[in-house]
Amino acid sequence: MGKGTDKLYITHSEWSSADAFSASAGAGLATSTPHDRTFKRLPFSFCALSLQPFKTPVCTPEGHIFDIDAILPWLLQHGTNPVTGAKLAADDLTRLNFAKNDEGEMVDPVTYKVFTDNTHIVAILNTGNVFAHDTVSRLNIKAKMWRDLVTDEEFGRKDIVTLQDPHNVEGRNLSGFKYLKEGVSVLTDEQRREREKGVNRKALGNAARVLKDNPPPAKPQIGKYMHSQPASSSTTKTFSNTITDTPAATAQKPPATTKPPNPHTTAHHTTGLTAASFTSTGLTPSTTSALALLSTEESLLKPRLIKPPGYAHLHTTHGQLTLTLLPEFAPRAVWNFIQLSKRGYYDTIPFHRSVRNFMLQGGDPTGTGRGGESVWGKTFNDELDGPRSHDKRGVLSMANKGKNTNSSQFFITYRACTHLDRKHTIFGKVVGGWEVLDAIEDVDVDESSRPVSEIRIESVSVFVDPFEEFVKEREEREERERVEEEVRKKGGREEERVTWTGKRVRRDGGGVEGEGAGVGRYLGGGKVDGSGKGNGNGELLEEWEREEPVKKKVKGEIGGGVGGFGNFDGW
Repeated sequence: MGKGTDKLYITHSEWSSADAFSASAGAGLATSTPHDRTFKRLPFSFCALSLQPFKTPVCTPEGHIFDIDAILPWLLQHGTNPVTGAKLAADDLTRLNFAKNDEGEMVDPVTYKVFTDNTHIVAILNTGNVFAHDTVSRLNIKAKMWRDLVTDEEFGRKDIVTLQDPHNVEGRNLSGFKYLKEGVSVLTDEQRREREKGVNRKALGNAARVLKDNPPPAKPQIGKYMHSQPASSSTTKTFSNTITDTPAATAQKPPATTKPPNPHTTAHHTTGLTAASFTSTGLTPSTTSALALLSTEESLLKPRLIKPPGYAHLHTTHGQLTLTLLPEFAPRAVWNFIQLSKRGYYDTIPFHRSVRNFMLQGGDPTGTGRGGESVWGKTFNDELDGPRSHDKRGVLSMANKGKNTNSSQFFITYRACTHLDRKHTIFGKVVGGWEVLDAIEDVDVDESSRPVSEIRIESVSVFVDPFEEFVKEREEREERERVEEEVRKKGGREEERVTWTGKRVRRDGGGVEGEGAGVGRYLGGGKVDGSGKGNGNGELLEEWEREEPVKKKVKGEIGGGVGGFGNFDGW
């Protein structure tokens, strides 16, 4: 609990120290150094002059980092250090060498620890190599071994310069940079002319200059105009109409219409701007939760989205292998293989490893098994979901050097290798050219499993791209739906326009085909003459034969009598 000790209490002197913030801090609190509220920290990977991430870093003997493209024009014009204002020459600059890992992050070249804004970073001036201070302190200073850990060159303690010290960040405080305090522009004449192209100079400067260059229009003397005109209703009406008919009065702002987002490229999560702007004052406040937008590539690389397979021919020095590409559960691996094949990345690349009864490996341009790069320029994650398994000969799978380290290398199994399941991404299989695979397996290899006679990939031709087919089919389906929707809005097709009874509607929409309109369709076309056989127009009408209705018997007529039981003659 004690400051820097293991005591379970805090003494009065600790309470009274300059870094105390309690109500009983004592007199030391009043004399403590006030905090700089204008403190703005520059990240270690940024140039102190351009305030942008550096590409070719150099440093001064004081440890200020600049980009060579930014500091050289400054030195030619000013000849000083833009941070401190002291004299500085180009010969005083030291080229820095930052080591990077596979993800492109700056790391210590010995421990491979990633540099952050909280890392104590130092550089060796005579070599330019950059290390973590902890590494130099343990392996050089304490061990009294004054040699560079990378180049093995000798150096002294004075050659160690601090680039970033998390306990002393004043050297990275933007508020203390001299050129920022004085407002000195860091742009060259050429950059300034480029930026001033197309700039309206009349709109620049203070409000007084703008008003002077663009005086406001004179106000119309409405009172003088009214007094000079005769007071009549027509004049008043004309003047009111003039004001009413002005564009400013009649123009109405059109309703804001936003283009609906494409459902195929819309993510299921929001952009996060609302939460970010709520918790950070450095962002513009946002009150709408809009869905994040994906690129066309990201929208296609969703598992279980594209199920139809793709097909490719792998042309080798021993013949042709026909491959089926399976994008349903491994869309990224299939996309990577297809795009690299279309670029010609695999052309003339040898198979550097062949193990009989195991597998054939290739896809490394260096031919060593330690190279290769994916289509994104970095490694991508494994895709291990789905029922795929290395359970037979001819399975096409991604080679890697650990978890989530897929690049461009792949292998084809010679037999079932189920122990590779859940470790390597399966993205295809061989469906043709088995005799070629047999011939390749029979090639002799050396002790490092490298084929003695070269087995080379001549080219890879993709003749069915599942992603292009999916996009094409989706566009055709959307076009059909759009046409059907337009036809539906216009009333439907002619063959589909029927009534609820199934009768076709006329083209003019006036009724059912084959029937007259209204009550008249049930009557004849003209008047019927007295005989009932004509309509006066020479048209014959059929005469109905009317039958006599069946007479209903009355109860009293049973037995032939008029009423009662009758005379019993029929018994």
